[in-house]
Formats: sequence, C-alpha cells, structure tokens
Amino acid sequence: MIIDSLDALRALYGPAKERALRKQLPALDVHGMRFVSLSPFVVLSSQGHDGLLDASPRGGDPGFVLAADPHTLLIPDASGNNRLDTLQNIVHTARLGLLFMIPGVDETLRVNGTARLTTDAACLARFAGRERAPRLVIEVSVTEAYLHCAKAFMRSRLWSAEAQVPRSVLPTMGQMLRDQIGDAVPVESQEDMLARYRAEL
Repeated sequence: MIIDSLDALRALYGPAKERALRKQLPALDVHGMRFVSLSPFVVLSSQGHDGLLDASPRGGDPGFVLAADPHTLLIPDASGNNRLDTLQNIVHTARLGLLFMIPGVDETLRVNGTARLTTDAACLARFAGRERAPRLVIEVSVTEAYLHCAKAFMRSRLWSAEAQVPRSVLPTMGQMLRDQIGDAVPVESQEDMLARYRAEL
C-alpha cells in the first residue's frame, strides 16, 4: 500500500509524542548555543528555485559556526569546488536547515531558518585570524531549534571505533571520478589527493 495522505500516515504511526513537540524552540537556548560552540561539523540543507534539494557538509574547528545571539548563526564559507549549490539556493529561496554534530555525542541539534549571504566587513572581521579568511558569511535567522534524540547514532554506531571500516573498502576518489566522467580526471593516489586537500583547507 502506498501512503499518499497525512491521514494514512498518522493512522500508521499515531500522534507525535508531546515531548517531541514541546522541545521545538523558536530560538537557541543556552544548551543549543553550547552545542553549536562544541560542534566541528554541520550539514546544510537547502532548496533551489526549481524545488530540488541539496545537503552539504561543512566543517572546521569546534565552534567554527558562531552563535551571535539566540536568533542568529554565522557560518563562514570555506573554499571549495565553486559549485556553490548551497549559496545559490540561499540566493533563490533563503531557506536553510542545519544539523549540528559533535564527535562522540549521539544527540544532534537541528536548526531551521532563513539565510542570507553577507560580505559585511564587521561580520567578516568576526572570523579574523583564521588560516583562510572567508569571502562571505552565511547569516542564519533561526526560526526553529531542537535537540534530536540519540537513536540514529546508537543504531549506526557512528562514533564507535569497532564500526569504522578501512578506507580501502572503496576505490580512491580519483578512481571513482575517473569511472564516472572518464579520462578528464587525472590518476591520483589517495595520499596525493589528501595532500592536495590539505593545501586547500
């Protein structure tokens, strides 16, 4: 049976638990701001004008995303491949969802809001002293924030050393890209690729 209505969906799962509904806040509280300050990794989810969705990982030192106040997050844009999928989507729709993670912590922090791109000097100055200064900052206006339970990370054992697999279970990135798009991609060892990445961080 295909579930194609909200009534059918709720009939299968029942109502949401009261605690799950009440934990959604309109801004970051002290725990949310602390979570952001400890997080070195966030996934940015955005939607383009064509309705297509994108999820992009961002990383840095713990607290690389600044919680300027309970309603505002500042994300420095790091150098990448210049596809600019997330940035273009922000220009088109301004909608953004974020999932913050802390290594070793099974809970996550979910934040939804609207975003804009800024090159304001005062905003950029907040990230002065970093190895690479950002060209712009993603300024997020928080509309929803809530802590997400640990079940997914417990099931996946994501932080468990026993669950990790050796990198060799997959071909190198260069080999996979070469298979996908042909000879335009030069042959590159995993070690060479990592050295190139480190030079661009």
